[in-house]
Amino acid sequence: MTASGIGLVLLVACVVAMLSRRLRLPYSVGLVVAGIGLAVLGGPIDFTLASDLIFPVLLPPLIFEAALQIKWRRFRDDLPVSLTLAFPGVLLAGAIIAAGMHLVIGWSWLGSALFGALIAATDPVSVIAAFKEMKVEPRLSLLVESESLLNDGAAAVAFAILASVANGATLEPMNMAGSLLWMVAGGVVAGGLVAGALLLLAGRTEDHLVEITLTTIAAYGSFLLAEHFHMSGVLATLSAGLIVGNVGWKGSISEAGREHVVAFWEYAAFLANSVVFILIGGHEANHAAQLLSVAAAVAVPLVLVSRWAAVYPLCALFARSTRRVDPRHQHVLFWGGLRGALALALALAIPASVPEKNAILIAAFSVVAFSIFIQGLSMPWLIRTLRLKAR
Repeated sequence: MTASGIGLVLLVACVVAMLSRRLRLPYSVGLVVAGIGLAVLGGPIDFTLASDLIFPVLLPPLIFEAALQIKWRRFRDDLPVSLTLAFPGVLLAGAIIAAGMHLVIGWSWLGSALFGALIAATDPVSVIAAFKEMKVEPRLSLLVESESLLNDGAAAVAFAILASVANGATLEPMNMAGSLLWMVAGGVVAGGLVAGALLLLAGRTEDHLVEITLTTIAAYGSFLLAEHFHMSGVLATLSAGLIVGNVGWKGSISEAGREHVVAFWEYAAFLANSVVFILIGGHEANHAAQLLSVAAAVAVPLVLVSRWAAVYPLCALFARSTRRVDPRHQHVLFWGGLRGALALALALAIPASVPEKNAILIAAFSVVAFSIFIQGLSMPWLIRTLRLKAR
């Protein structure tokens, strides 16, 4: 993207932010519409959604900023629910989607499984952006956001294993279980080590510029270290953010520097969100004619059915415990399971040897379009109807 393109994106993001607040529309939806308009009009913006842009550049600030705001005690208390939705829930949803695409459309099992893996997990970019705007009850916000942050681990492992099978590797259950453990536990450890080391350094200064720089290294360093060793970068950055937000505030980050650090990461998340959703809008505009395919018509209801199966029955497991999930919260978890840039980035990374690659791309774009325009636009109405606004 050129310098003029970056300037245009920043200007559009500011205008959309102001208009969205006045019109009380989701900011992310406004950005996608703006991206569509820019693509139609033409201009200096390159609307290429590449994995190497989304994963290492735009995802870490979104994850880190969200984790900074999470209180460890609340996160720990609801961790059983979040983990259940994030891991068994994603695997169940992915299996339902894969079976449906194979039986209804006739895709190969491998192509169907790849699509199920990339589209089953809710997207942390879309979910965090949407729920930050709506100011819902704290527990609901925590459940939705923590699930979207954690379920990346399950989806990424499943996708990586299936992609290696597409490239000629053999599928062995023990290897799959080992890979899952390595990605999840390794990501958490990597994030903890990087954040801990940098907090030790931060405790030796009260210069807020140095403190901001060290937290930037924590966010990106944890992500890149984990990805280099084939661990979950999202879980690494999540762990680093939790440590900085819960341990760093107790002495390592100075009292004066804390306000600067929080403000910096709020801006970084705003910038990353703006770029992601404008790029999604431009990409959707360039593929608009392909969104009304048979695969798309089957994929959208399948994704909704799989999400229903992953939310209501699994939440029922906690019905008689102290971690019971309010039925109204379950409705929001179901309808608020948004998909976005992460699914598109994985779809673009499917090996060329998979015969359904183009059809998978089209189906993924269709699900993301439905998620943003139908689910995203109706979420504020659902929150108001269920009376779940934060008091």
